[in-house]
Amino acid sequence: MPKQRPEPIDIDEQEERPSKSQLKREMHALQALGETLIAMRPAERARFPLSDDMLRAIEETSRIRSHEGRRRHMQYVGKLIRKEDLTAIQGVFDAIEQEKEQRDHAFHRLEKWRDRMVDEGDDGVDLFMADYPNADRQALRQLVRNARKEREQGKPPTSSRKLFKHLRDTLAL
Repeated sequence: MPKQRPEPIDIDEQEERPSKSQLKREMHALQALGETLIAMRPAERARFPLSDDMLRAIEETSRIRSHEGRRRHMQYVGKLIRKEDLTAIQGVFDAIEQEKEQRDHAFHRLEKWRDRMVDEGDDGVDLFMADYPNADRQALRQLVRNARKEREQGKPPTSSRKLFKHLRDTLAL
């Protein structure tokens, strides 16, 4: 009986199939995604479209204490995540990131207002009041006056922090 030769591997077919290393990288990325979901507070996690099996696995993680058991459980979470809608999960992550950027931008605006008011005094307060007429002018002027005095005396910026907190509360951020 003649020896059979293996059929030649089609190069196109070989390129379509991911390498074992690539599969491992993807598996580790899914496990990292699972760890991120586990680390979130339940209120944040509720925004994600997760299956009941996935939610049970996430809840079960808190009961696992041994290192090896947790490692195996994370592999299980990675396996379950493959069945989830990763596009929807990524969309929620993007929305959370966008909200964080907007919040950071708003805080930077408040910091600029605070610094401007401390630098300019009553003129800065008047400009702020023009944009936000519902603010308490008297409280702002008092906080600005105290912050300027602290700055001149080289004291810690306690009133400046209070001014920032007052601005944040005024604008409900």
